[in-house]
Amino acid sequence: MANTATRSFLQVAATEETTPPLRVVQIEGLVILKIIKHCKEFSPALVTGQLLGLDVGSVLEVTNCFPFPIREEDEEIEAEGANYQLEMMRCLREVNVDNNTVGWYQSTLFGSFQTVELIETFMNYQENIRRCVCIIYDPSRSNQGVLALKALKLSDSFMELYRNNNFTGEKLREKNLSWVDIFEEIPIKVSNSALVSAFMTELEADSPVKQCDYERLQLSTGPFLERSVEFLIECMDDLSMEQQKFQYYYRNLSRQQAQQQAWLQKRRAENMSRKNAGEEPLPEEDPSNPVFKPIPEPSRLESFLITNQVANYCNQINGVAGQSFSRLYLMKALHDN
Repeated sequence: MANTATRSFLQVAATEETTPPLRVVQIEGLVILKIIKHCKEFSPALVTGQLLGLDVGSVLEVTNCFPFPIREEDEEIEAEGANYQLEMMRCLREVNVDNNTVGWYQSTLFGSFQTVELIETFMNYQENIRRCVCIIYDPSRSNQGVLALKALKLSDSFMELYRNNNFTGEKLREKNLSWVDIFEEIPIKVSNSALVSAFMTELEADSPVKQCDYERLQLSTGPFLERSVEFLIECMDDLSMEQQKFQYYYRNLSRQQAQQQAWLQKRRAENMSRKNAGEEPLPEEDPSNPVFKPIPEPSRLESFLITNQVANYCNQINGVAGQSFSRLYLMKALHDN
C-alpha cells in the first residue's frame, strides 16, 4: 500500500513538472486599451511596461499592466525604475489585484523590434519566470486601420543555443535551427467580462460605421511604405556587411588550410630524410605553430536577426500594398458609378 502511494505521488509530481506548451495569450480589453494609450502618447519614442496576470495551463492570461518610466543611461535612474516596479506591484497586491509578472509590452516603429536587446530581455525574464511573452504594439502600423498587436516568445531550441553562446554553422545545422525559428508568435485572444460586454453594447452607436472603418479607407499609404522601404534598404546593407564578415572568415580559413598542407608536406619530407638518416621522426602537428591555431567563426546571430527583420518588412510592405490596391480599385468603382 505504501509503495502504491509512493508511486502515485511520484507520478503526480512528474505530471506537474511537464507543463503543456503555450497555445494562447488571453488579454483583457482594458489591458489592450492601456497599452495603446501609453504607446500613442509617447510615439515616436519607444516605451515599455509590465504585464501582469496568470499562467493557467496552455493559456497565459494578461489581466493588468502598468507602464515603466522612460529610462535614461544612468545607474541611479535605472535603480529608481526597479524600485518603481517593485512599489507598483506591492500596491497592486495590497488592493488584491493580480500581481504575477507574465512578461512585458513594448512599442515599436515600423515593425523594427527584432534586436539583440529584445533577446537579452527575454533571457533575463526567463531566469525568474517559467513562461513569459512580449506584447509588441506598432502605432505607425495601427494608423493604417489595423490593430498591430502581436505576442512573441523565444523558441526553446534557440534559448538553449543562446545560453551556450554557440551560433556556429555546425551547431545550427546540428540543431536544425534557421532564422525563422528564433521567435514564436502566439495567437492573441481578447476577452472581456460580461459586465464590460454589456456596457459596451449600451455605448455602441446606432450607426454601423465606426471611426476605424474610415481609417481603413485612407488612401495615403505613401509615407508608411516609403519609411518601410528605407528601413528595408538599411537592413539589406547590414546583411551585406554580415556576409562580408563570413567571406573574410572563409578566405582566411582556406588560406590557413593551404598553409597547413604546405607545412605538412614540408614536415613529411623532413621526416623521410630523418628516417633515412636513422633519426626519430618529428610530429606532424605542432600546436605551438600559429598555422594550426583555429580561427574563430563569427556568430550568425546578428545575420539571423537581420534576415528575420527583412522578412518582417517584406511581409509588412506586401500587406499594406495589397490593401492599398484594394482601396484604389474600390474608389475607382465608386467613381465610375
